[in-house]
Amino acid sequence: MSLVSFVHASSCGYEATKEAIKKSLKLINFGISKKVKNIVIKPNMCYYYHPSTGEVTDPYFVGVLIDVLRENFENSEIFVVESDASAMKCKYVFSMLGYDKLAEEKGFKLVNLSREKSRIVCDNVNGVEFKFYVPELFYEADLIVNVPKPKYMSDVKITCALKNMFGCNAYAKKFIYHKALNEAIVAINKLIKTDLVVVDGLIVCGKYTKKLNLVISSKDPVAVDAAVSKIMGIDPKTVKQIVLASQHRLGRIDFSPVGDFSYAEREFPKKTLKDRFRESIAAIYLQLFREQ
Repeated sequence: MSLVSFVHASSCGYEATKEAIKKSLKLINFGISKKVKNIVIKPNMCYYYHPSTGEVTDPYFVGVLIDVLRENFENSEIFVVESDASAMKCKYVFSMLGYDKLAEEKGFKLVNLSREKSRIVCDNVNGVEFKFYVPELFYEADLIVNVPKPKYMSDVKITCALKNMFGCNAYAKKFIYHKALNEAIVAINKLIKTDLVVVDGLIVCGKYTKKLNLVISSKDPVAVDAAVSKIMGIDPKTVKQIVLASQHRLGRIDFSPVGDFSYAEREFPKKTLKDRFRESIAAIYLQLFREQ
């Protein structure tokens, strides 16, 4: 089984967060033997939300993570990336979330993947054909670090590590994939493999927004999503993207939790089945309205 670590930081302060990240990586025995020249970090910048909502990866968390990575790979070049989406443009979100200032402070390159040179790559999942625009940057990366947020999502039940990589497709009009979103998520993860997942659980968005000061890490994105499903009160075997990803050998549903799993499972602000059912019905009506 894949290791998934859960570390509860003593506070949201810099030193406490840094120690929590370092501990989380140690618990999963993280290490890279090869020379690491280029590191690509993919946060979740899905929309123009303030980080205090728990909807997007906090640039503060990414900054601390970069400091930790530089202690291990001091001569590496770091790229923090996102792509344009149907309702979000990187040129605005980088500024509104504060990633542009963080790039100046930490000395990394902030990249809009939709403006980068890409390869057109096709793939098939469950009989559904997809065409993706995979940025050249990923082919040159020695370490791909996925830094998602744990959230409910009515279309696919949860969004965390697997769904976050959906944003690596450089094509901006991502709504075209939504009719087969589970399959599209798995397809992009087949093309761009995550080496390390570090979940920003400092503030989470569940039934309500809550400060958890939680760091979750693993080398297996499927195991992370299975573990996150569990703490959110959802059986991972009922989450189609997780099951499909496991079938395509992108990782394991069965996971071995290490660290403060009981804290995470107890304290995450879970939505009830009734809450999720109500949101699913609303999403269906919204989709019908869009199609009309």
